[in-house]
Amino acid sequence: MKHAVTIIAAATALLASCDQPAPTPKPVIKVQGDEQRQLAAASDMNRAIALKRAIYDGGATCKRVTATGFVTDYKNLAMWQAHCDDGKDWAIFIAANGSIQVRPCADLKELKLPECKVLDVKKAAGTKPAA
Repeated sequence: MKHAVTIIAAATALLASCDQPAPTPKPVIKVQGDEQRQLAAASDMNRAIALKRAIYDGGATCKRVTATGFVTDYKNLAMWQAHCDDGKDWAIFIAANGSIQVRPCADLKELKLPECKVLDVKKAAGTKPAA
């Protein structure tokens, strides 16, 4: 008898939950800083210069950036990719406060970061397309 009462109570609770309206999705808040907006609006040449400077500031080298592209927003960081004439690809993460992190694209899978898949490739001004 006690078991039957438990089953009836559970069934009643389940039926009552069916009449509940679906929960309202929480709005996504995107935090974006001036540096992120300026990079997105920059010309191809100025974007290449800015990303090259970020690579050097991160302790790596890139003689010439031949292509750049926006990859994704990742945890309030704008993720960009820069392709250098030496064949290396770099992921540049830019925070809303303007701070940067630079990682080789080859290391991203191991670091469990988004893959360097550019949504929109931009050729740096005056360069030949990368092979």
